Amino acid sequence: MSFERACTVAEVRDDEALAVTIEELEVAVARDGDEFFAVQNVCSHAEVELSEGEVANGTVECWLHGSCFDLRTGKPTHLPATEPVATFPVEVRGDEVYVDVTTTLNGVRPS
Repeated sequence: MSFERACTVAEVRDDEALAVTIEELEVAVARDGDEFFAVQNVCSHAEVELSEGEVANGTVECWLHGSCFDLRTGKPTHLPATEPVATFPVEVRGDEVYVDVTTTLNGVRPS
């Protein structure tokens, strides 16, 4: 695995996502309570930034049409999206968040 620094813990507010670029890939780093997640920062339905949506109960909602994605699996949990988004491994080291964009947790290739 090849983890790259994405941001600090303090930069990601609870129930929000932060857009970061790692190795030329746009990633949404999300915080749900004490857990951190990373998904590709593009909705599989409308190709808008997921980082602009709301994070709640382990999901991120696309602000445009309301599609929701499970932060652990990338699978859509609410229509209109039917295709998953890529999810990436996350490590918190002290007060910094690291993401490995070379490995997907769910096998979905980033577009």
